Amino acid sequence: MSRRNRGVMSESLKYELARELGVADTVAKEGWGGVSSRNCGNLVRLAIERAEKALMEANNSGGLNK
Repeated sequence: MSRRNRGVMSESLKYELARELGVADTVAKEGWGGVSSRNCGNLVRLAIERAEKALMEANNSGGLNK
């Protein structure tokens, strides 16, 4: 499967995370290729934290079938 077809995160979420981490200006000026590897890792870490939190909240509210 090519990378282009694996769009796991929406574009709006990517930009929201970029704004939160302070790299949105870099993305706007240089594109995603201008973001450092460290900041890309931080974006992924933040996305995982949010996903885990959403899963825990869904699980606690009975939103997931077991």
